[in-house]
Formats: sequence, structure tokens, C-alpha cells
Amino acid sequence: MSWSYFIVFALVSVVLWVAGAWAAWRDRRTLAFATTGLGLAVFFSYIVMMWIALERPPLRTMGETRLWYSFFLPLAGIIVYSRWRYKWILSFSALLATVFVCVNLFKPEIHSKTLMPALQSPWFAPHVIVYMMAYALLGAAVVMAVYLLFFKRGNDTDKEIDITDNLTYVGLVFMTLGMLMGALWAKEAWGHYWSWDPKETWAAITWLSYLIYIHYRQYRPHKIRPALWVLIIAFCLLQMCWWGINYLSSAQGMSVHTYNMN
Repeated sequence: MSWSYFIVFALVSVVLWVAGAWAAWRDRRTLAFATTGLGLAVFFSYIVMMWIALERPPLRTMGETRLWYSFFLPLAGIIVYSRWRYKWILSFSALLATVFVCVNLFKPEIHSKTLMPALQSPWFAPHVIVYMMAYALLGAAVVMAVYLLFFKRGNDTDKEIDITDNLTYVGLVFMTLGMLMGALWAKEAWGHYWSWDPKETWAAITWLSYLIYIHYRQYRPHKIRPALWVLIIAFCLLQMCWWGINYLSSAQGMSVHTYNMN
């Protein structure tokens, strides 16, 4: 599957996701589920065909990980919508997914079949996929945090903060699983579970920041605004862990986790 076909699959998927968001606002739940689900199926079919064409999981470059993030964002959105009936969540998830799709369209990267020996581990694909799901759920959580801090009117926030907490809990579970898989992968590939590589260090900082949020919510349940700011800071640290380290001088030529741009 050539990268040149991506624009076709992306355009169809985005149109379907937008249609799903529109249907949610119009209280047409069946149509919202159908169009969003079809968009996810179209987008995922491209990922699968790329996987087959490349003869490896499309997870090596930053562009390839953006494919998964673009897929998981609407998936997280439809999960939230199905559970809590928030009309606007599909609009936000569709918008964010479209942003990442556009980044891939305007900044395409080379997708070769080459895969370094360490990435040929069976832990490689589940580790990255689980992390992308965690990032999508935590992205939805920070959207809720921004909504509560800057847009929500009134003091009745129990439902929204419950959603934010649940998204964070589940996102942190996926992140923890991803870290454990990464440790097993590192042991298999390099002989040790943890080496305080720059990527691993930022992953630990990010994980601890979300743990701080959870503990703060547990012991200060009525102090909502400081907790939401912690969540926003944690998401900024997550961005540093995901792609920011690629621009750190300490990681250049040293980190085995920095994404290969070629």
C-alpha cells in the first residue's frame, strides 16, 4: 500500500467522523455511531494494508505513530459519547484527529521496510499500540479539563469531573501496561528492563504526574481546579515524552527510543 493512497482513505475517514459529530449534535445517535464507526473501519483498513505492504507494524516513524493516534482519537471519542452522551466530544475528537491527519499529509515521512533488529521483537507492536491508546484517552481527559477550567459555567461539575477521572484512570492503566511491555521488550533486546534512557526518564516523569493527579483527587476531592491544572501539566509532559525528546540534545545519538525520521 503506497503512502500516496493515504489522502483517499484519510479524506473518507475525516468526512465520516465529521458526519458522526454532526449527527451527535442533532441527537441522531444511531447515525453518529454508524458514521464514526465506518470512518474508523476505513482508517484502520489503511493501517492494516500498510502493515501488510511494509511487512512490519507501521510504528517505526513519528508519522506512523500519528496514524495510530489519528485512529484512537475518534475511538476514544465514541467511547466517551456512548458512555456519557456528551455531544461535543465527537467534534473535538474529529477535529484533533483531522489535525494529525493533516500533519501527516503536509509532512510525509519515508516509510521503508527496514526494521532494526531490536524492533523485530513481538513486544514492539503491542507496546506502541497500547501507548497510543493511552495517549488518546489522556488527550480526551485533558480536553475535559480545559472545558471545565475555561468553558464550563456554573458549579454543577460532578458529571464532567467523573468523566475526566475515569478517562485518566483508564488511560493510566494503558500507559502502565505499555511501560511493562516496554520493560519486557528492553530485557529481550538489550538485556535490562530499565536504563534511564531519556525516553524512559520522561516516561517515568509522565507516569508519576498522572499518579499525582489521581492521588490529589483522592485526598482533595473538592479541590477541583488545582487538580485540573495538574492534568494539563501532565499532558504537556506526555507530549515531551512522545515527540519532544527528539529535539533534545541529550537524546541525539544516545536514546534508542527516539523516532527514526528516515
